[in-house]
Amino acid sequence: MILKAPIKTEKAIGRIEFENTITFRVSVKATKPEVKSEVEKTFGVKVHSVRTFITPAGEKMAIVRLAEGFKAEDISSKLKMV
Repeated sequence: MILKAPIKTEKAIGRIEFENTITFRVSVKATKPEVKSEVEKTFGVKVHSVRTFITPAGEKMAIVRLAEGFKAEDISSKLKMV
C-alpha cells in the first residue's frame, strides 16, 4: 500500500483550502508516479503535481496538488479531516 495516512496538521489543512493540495504519509519506497496513480485511482481525481520529501524522523510525505476542476476539500471530507 502506497498511501498510509492523510496529514491533519494545521499547515496541511491550510494547504487544502488555499493551494488545492492534500498531504499524505506514504511508503518510503513510493515514487512520484506511483503516488499520482494511487491518488487518481483511489479518489477519482486528476493530479497536477506531486512533491515528496523525507522528514527527519525518516517518514516520507507527499504533497499532492490536484488539477483544475477537482477540489482537495472533497477528498478531505471523504477522509473526515475537516
